[in-house]
Amino acid sequence: MITTVEVLMPRMDPEMREGRIVEWLKAEGDPVKEGEPIARVEAEKVVFELESPKSGTLKKILANVGDVVPVGKPVAIIE
Repeated sequence: MITTVEVLMPRMDPEMREGRIVEWLKAEGDPVKEGEPIARVEAEKVVFELESPKSGTLKKILANVGDVVPVGKPVAIIE
């Protein structure tokens, strides 16, 4: 059985409400490992790496470079 996991926009500090996708480090179809950086996100004047929550394949990117995504909303799906 194939399981999927949504990659959510994390809250990096209590004041963070949203983040902007700066760069995808992986493409759809790429293998990813748990903890591996898959994107760079900008929030409140700081850029951080968004890590994969599990190992698998980056099935679908839901937010494009430049998109602003609220905390807790999905930005990608890993299968």
